[in-house]
Amino acid sequence: MTATHRTAEEARAEQIRLMGDELGTIYAALWQEVAWVHGKWSDFVTLFGTKESRIDLLNAAAPAFCRLVQDSIWENVLLHLARLTDPPVTAKKQNLTIQRLPTLIDRVSSKGIVETKVEAALASCAFARDWRNRHIAHSDLDLKVSDTARPLEFASRQCVSQALSSLSEVLNSVATAYSDSNTFFDTLDGDAIALLYVIDDGLRAEEQRCERLRKGVYDPDEFKQRDI
Repeated sequence: MTATHRTAEEARAEQIRLMGDELGTIYAALWQEVAWVHGKWSDFVTLFGTKESRIDLLNAAAPAFCRLVQDSIWENVLLHLARLTDPPVTAKKQNLTIQRLPTLIDRVSSKGIVETKVEAALASCAFARDWRNRHIAHSDLDLKVSDTARPLEFASRQCVSQALSSLSEVLNSVATAYSDSNTFFDTLDGDAIALLYVIDDGLRAEEQRCERLRKGVYDPDEFKQRDI
């Protein structure tokens, strides 16, 4: 697939042109959601799932805050996976979900493929739905107070990666049918690596300042409170 740079509206217009108004509109909205959750996960892995040295760096800078960030992104990603695999309707409210796609496919040969991909994605994301239902969106009483409560479904970075891959396969099965194209969502990177460099620079500067103090070199400008 040739790399192109389009705005979300330009991409949506093209998808509607190729797939028709209803399918194109739903597909475009789901594409944006899947791209967004991939981006969040990329930042999470960059910060917390790549190198032990990066964990050490974050702990040296702000351990409690970075743990809050870690837990928040983790739970946010699981929530996102659960939302994308919700039923089309919940309590009479319409949901944007991959489960809508098969009903909108008008090509018999493609409908079965998309249905199979959707079922696989539902299975891959089941762990996230359990976390959402009993831990994140709701606080299951037995889980909180009972020693015999059924534990949460096993969750790991590998589980999330597999779930994201399954969502990508759903959208790409639709795209292949209508435009013979695919999106490599796992190449969508955020800017977490830039943050790591800034933190590393700051810690190095702090160490250099401490070293100057140990040598008796004091610059009052270095200790002025800054308006950040």
